[in-house]
Amino acid sequence: MIKKLLIGAVVLLLAAGVIGWQRYQDFLQQTLDFEPDKRVFVLEKGWSARRLGAELRDAGILKDTFWFDLYLRLSGQSSRLQAGEYQLESGLTPPAMVALFINGQVTQYRFTIIEGWDFRRLRAEIAATDKLLHTIEALSDEDIMRELDAEGLHPEGQFLPDTYSFPKGMTDIALLKKAHQALQQTLDSEWQSRAGNIPLKNAYEALILASIIEKETAVADERKKIAGVFSLRLQKDMKLQTDPTVIYGIGEAYDGNIRRRDLQTDTPYNTYTRKGLPPTPIAMAGRESIHAAVHPDEGPELFFVSRGDGTHQFSVTVQEHNAAVKKYQLKK
Repeated sequence: MIKKLLIGAVVLLLAAGVIGWQRYQDFLQQTLDFEPDKRVFVLEKGWSARRLGAELRDAGILKDTFWFDLYLRLSGQSSRLQAGEYQLESGLTPPAMVALFINGQVTQYRFTIIEGWDFRRLRAEIAATDKLLHTIEALSDEDIMRELDAEGLHPEGQFLPDTYSFPKGMTDIALLKKAHQALQQTLDSEWQSRAGNIPLKNAYEALILASIIEKETAVADERKKIAGVFSLRLQKDMKLQTDPTVIYGIGEAYDGNIRRRDLQTDTPYNTYTRKGLPPTPIAMAGRESIHAAVHPDEGPELFFVSRGDGTHQFSVTVQEHNAAVKKYQLKK
């Protein structure tokens, strides 16, 4: 009798084991079905397998936490989960979802630095980006550059215009570091391949000139020509006489209009009163402007004036330039 009971118990245990294993396999192969089809889920740092299962259940993504917890424990993956914000889609299997959590395939956001922004504008745009973790709001410009291991370097122009991907919670200083490193790599590469006999002493001067080119034109075909004008002026020891540097020197007091007195008021950035390049860049220069600065056209033009449609009229002599100013600016 006892033998029969033992045999029966063993059979029941085996049957329960088979049924349990089958349910476990069914759980692993099922596809998750939830509404809406795409769901943002945040996995916080330090969550246990049980806590993760409970959060997924409460979010309506997972129905059975027992098998999910068992899977994480049996597979040894509970310690490999990576915190972050994830985009989950209906139709995933539980193992596929866990693979996302382990591989750290977090949702990526984008931040774009626009050509021509100055550092003040860049700081404002970063402050308005709520997906970043803000750490620089109380820091001075000098403190920020120190955090970037660039102590003593002026921040203007030091961040490459581009679109940068980042996960939610990334620090603003980490984003700036990416943009600063991208600028340094681009500038170094362009400087190494620069044209011969350009009137620039180093890569930093190339960046300064590139920032002026960036502010002078948005027309791709004009960049090298404008670079050629400024390069020739530098070679001839002529003043650059470019309005964007004057505007930068005025700073926050600039009201949208540049007046004769502004051109006559000396600042370190007034290229009407001082020869040579200004002391720092005046904006963030894009790749094309950096390339133009070190590969200028070699034409004879020394002057250019806006036609009022975004393009410029180039002139060789001051007489030609004055005529162009009269035609396009004075409208006489």
